[in-house]
Amino acid sequence: QVQLVESGGGLVQAGGSLRLSCAASGRISTNYYMGWFRQAPGKEREFVAAMSWMWGSTTYADSVKGRFTISRDKSRNTVYLQMNSLKPDDTAVYSCAAVLSATVVLTAERYTDWGRGTQVTVSS
Repeated sequence: QVQLVESGGGLVQAGGSLRLSCAASGRISTNYYMGWFRQAPGKEREFVAAMSWMWGSTTYADSVKGRFTISRDKSRNTVYLQMNSLKPDDTAVYSCAAVLSATVVLTAERYTDWGRGTQVTVSS
């Protein structure tokens, strides 16, 4: 099991940037996939991005492609989500998650470990 703690959320104007961090306690197995999800008020949780811890391969939701970048720092056991050109529609609680998998996982229900989330608010 992996404990995850997010940070870096906040209030930003439209067009601005934020970088979220997800620190994992313990050693992440090389077969883990790390994901970012978000949930806006009154909406279902949605997939944002995922990365293979071993290979570094990435997958993005169409709504964030070209604006968001997921990355990792193995030495720090940390996953990042760089968010640029933010829009009011990006306002949500962002959570990171982990799952033991050799292939990309896009559905939240399959992730086994979750952080508590961090609020991102984008003003117009």
